[in-house]
Amino acid sequence: MLKINGDLKERIAAAGQLHVLQYFDELDDAGQETLLSQLADIDWEALPELAEQYVLHRPETVIPEDLSPAEYYRLDDGDNFDLYSDADELGKELIASGKVCCLTVAGGQGTRLGFDAPKGTYPIGPVTDRSLFEYFAGSIRRLGKKYGVVIPWYIMTSPINRAATEKFFREKKFFGLAESDVFFFTQGTMPAFDLDGKLILSAKDSLALAPDGHGGTLLALRRSGALDKMVRDGSEYVSYFQVDNPLVDVISPRFAGLLALQKAEVGAIVLSKTGPFEKLGNFCVSNGRTQIIEYSDLPDVLAERRNDDGSLQFSAGSPAIHVFARSFIERLTAGNSLKLPWHRADKKIPFLNECGDTVTPDAPNGVKLESFIFDALPMAEKVVLLEGDRAKIFAPTKNISGVDSVESCRRMISERNASRLAAAGVIMPYNEDGVLDAVIEIDPALVADDEDAFEFAGEIGLCRILPGQKVVL
Repeated sequence: MLKINGDLKERIAAAGQLHVLQYFDELDDAGQETLLSQLADIDWEALPELAEQYVLHRPETVIPEDLSPAEYYRLDDGDNFDLYSDADELGKELIASGKVCCLTVAGGQGTRLGFDAPKGTYPIGPVTDRSLFEYFAGSIRRLGKKYGVVIPWYIMTSPINRAATEKFFREKKFFGLAESDVFFFTQGTMPAFDLDGKLILSAKDSLALAPDGHGGTLLALRRSGALDKMVRDGSEYVSYFQVDNPLVDVISPRFAGLLALQKAEVGAIVLSKTGPFEKLGNFCVSNGRTQIIEYSDLPDVLAERRNDDGSLQFSAGSPAIHVFARSFIERLTAGNSLKLPWHRADKKIPFLNECGDTVTPDAPNGVKLESFIFDALPMAEKVVLLEGDRAKIFAPTKNISGVDSVESCRRMISERNASRLAAAGVIMPYNEDGVLDAVIEIDPALVADDEDAFEFAGEIGLCRILPGQKVVL
């Protein structure tokens, strides 16, 4: 039988949370050890203020009076031709010299897709069913070969999918990458509260814990030893993207090069919003600092405000594609801590009732807190925003069908492949409405960009895709 450290018990009591120990004496040694490990990770001194600020009171988003749209580098901007050319060249040099690594946020499950496994293992290939992870791995392999360099890949998992993710990579032999070049780490967790500000027990030996959000990525990099590895490897820039977007450039030379040229600490890709209420965060500026206001928090009057030419004033949306200077992450996480604001989410959270039985509620009964990585942007001394081509880099897989879905993602993969091959002179079967009448999948380990597609089409002598064909190249 284990004993509770007296100091820990006093801290729990001072936070008004002694109920978490009510079953402690009933547990076996393993159960007690599990619970004590969870309790030891909590900042008990900060807990009462968290409960007061985010649970007992619903926080309100305050929109600054000086809020204005953020400026960004446009996709096709002739005035910046020379700057973009310089950025392209510098970005390629950075990649070739091993100064850029990749970071994928992959802590979620495929629940919304009806898929009970890590989301990165979801079969998204329009013909072959290759997984999301395989798309990124193939692109990393291709860039490594193209630039003659090893590109380290950091993958942030969560406690619920770490083991399954690693097992998947082992089964797939790391998709041809060296195991030593893939670094898995786990994001932190936060305990859930009931609506009275009390921590919820999900079992007699466990708190109800939830991942602490993608904002936890930066601190998890330090605590996992990933930052130390980046230093050893000479990685100075971190290309960040989410696991549900197989169209993303795992590293964009222009994006990385522009960040370095401008001596910025953070870069963010901008998409021109399709409408005032598209579900993308809005890039804004307040007090001289770049920030993102969530689509649900931006007042309608601002979301719908237009320029004289009819375009949206707040038109810059965030697809969550970034490049971070490693030095910025080191600075923010110095002292092994990082203070980002929390965001409240009301959830249905299984809990123990007064009899010690687990109950699954049918309505929200508690609060989970998570942090968002974009809240680090105002902490940067300089942020660079670069517009991206939506059709080429953004196809999130969030739903089974409809907008941002498996359906739309597979179609966009095929359409981008067709566009690249058409630019290389291959005749494509578009119907009279301009819709592609074929399904085309290209191995990402062979083609990472338009330049690759041109060379690839020439090498295999591809001249035409026929209507109705399903093609794997």
